[in-house]
Amino acid sequence: MSLEQAIQEIVHELPPHKQRELFDYASRLQVESAKKPPFRSIEGLWAHLGILLSAEEIDENQREMWRNFPREDI
Repeated sequence: MSLEQAIQEIVHELPPHKQRELFDYASRLQVESAKKPPFRSIEGLWAHLGILLSAEEIDENQREMWRNFPREDI
């Protein structure tokens, strides 16, 4: 028995008001699923801009950002 068949069998055994609750829940799930955009890989996100960052540049920028952390005056 497939999952779909098992669900149909259970639905047929439910009273009408419970079938309605199940339908409302399934409808909400369908809407929520439609709202989420598919996962998009960020690989190549800036490729069209011609930005090339080396590992050394990234490391240098990280060191610069963290140089004054934590600050004592805050």
